[in-house]
Amino acid sequence: KEIKALGVQNAYFPMLIPENLFHKEKEHVEGFNPEVAWVTHGGDTLLPERLAIRPTSETIMYDSYKKWIRSWRDLPLRLNQWCNIVRWEFKHPVPFLRTREFLWQEGHTVFATKEEAETEVFEILDLYARVMEDLYAIAVLKGVKSENEKFAGAVYTASIETAFPNGKAIQIATSHLLGQNFSKAFDISFLNKNGEKDYAWQNSWGISTRSIGIMLGIHGDDKGIVMPPRVAPIQVVIVPIIFDDSKDRVLKKCEDIKKELEKHSIRAMIDDSDYRPGWKFNKWEMKGVPLRIELGPKDLDSGKVKASYRYNSEKELISIEPHHVAGHIVKKLDEIQKSMLDNSRKMLHDSIVPCNSIDHMQKIIEEKKIAYIPFCNTPSCEDAIKDKTGAKSLNTATGQKEEHKCVNCGKPAKLFYFGKSY
Repeated sequence: KEIKALGVQNAYFPMLIPENLFHKEKEHVEGFNPEVAWVTHGGDTLLPERLAIRPTSETIMYDSYKKWIRSWRDLPLRLNQWCNIVRWEFKHPVPFLRTREFLWQEGHTVFATKEEAETEVFEILDLYARVMEDLYAIAVLKGVKSENEKFAGAVYTASIETAFPNGKAIQIATSHLLGQNFSKAFDISFLNKNGEKDYAWQNSWGISTRSIGIMLGIHGDDKGIVMPPRVAPIQVVIVPIIFDDSKDRVLKKCEDIKKELEKHSIRAMIDDSDYRPGWKFNKWEMKGVPLRIELGPKDLDSGKVKASYRYNSEKELISIEPHHVAGHIVKKLDEIQKSMLDNSRKMLHDSIVPCNSIDHMQKIIEEKKIAYIPFCNTPSCEDAIKDKTGAKSLNTATGQKEEHKCVNCGKPAKLFYFGKSY
């Protein structure tokens, strides 16, 4: 909804990219070369030109953009596609977090001016931060990545990052100012309002199924998944305790409660399968349903029903009347969502330690925390820091005014987050 509200339209481009297009932007192809999977044959026939399976879609999309854009009146052009991506080269695959194929949305936009493009970079970054905090209940670090870690071919990359309970950091989503690098390589030019030829300013941005893995890793526990209510496919599961002499009465009350919950737009279901109640409890705990209601003949007699909360394992008795159950659960789901975000914020805050020396940084990284250090943002210096500590930069908050001295070389520096990451 939010992407469309910005005026971005959906599109779809081919997943196979001719090699001649892929090689048009030198820095881009150098950055992705190790990860590209190539199609070389159709059946038994050698293809006249290799086809890259898209690691990202800049090169296949921008070949069309140059044909569509002629005048300032054709701008802005803002397209987004939901698609799969293949990146082949890595050492430690982790389900959801680091896989050879994943799903994402990738936005590709074109503007007449740098100012318009930069405004969108951070507009999108704020949107991604809202997705993680408001929906996934995950706190993030929002900022700009280092020269070493920026997207290949970009002027700069803005990102949101977070950390797992095991101390490892992870990049969640990115928004790139591509500048005029690709527009010059692909001749995406236009006549401006003065009738002069100008090169377009471009952005690309994306968030992927990695976000689901991050949710599983940060909120999950030894019992299984813990779902934040706003993204849970099932928010409430009602488990009837069934005996032959009371089955109809129990199921009728379960159905009444379910209907009342649905009036409040709560996603609810009744598990009336033949499995034993204990088996069902375990199943829905493992699947991370935020709230479980247990209802049997004794509950009908007492006028109370038991509610169990997945995120903290607490239980309580509430009035069995459907309108009371629904009103209570609406409030409780909001409380759970807020508590999960608060817990994530505390965990992230507690994992960050300011450091002013390499020795201190090494100690903090060994303790599986994130170091917040002065860093000069030069690739050679980042390589040296990584060699000494095993940590790489995550990002840096924008708007820093105070100057510091780099922990490695002593040159003027800004504060960056560093950590071991997926």
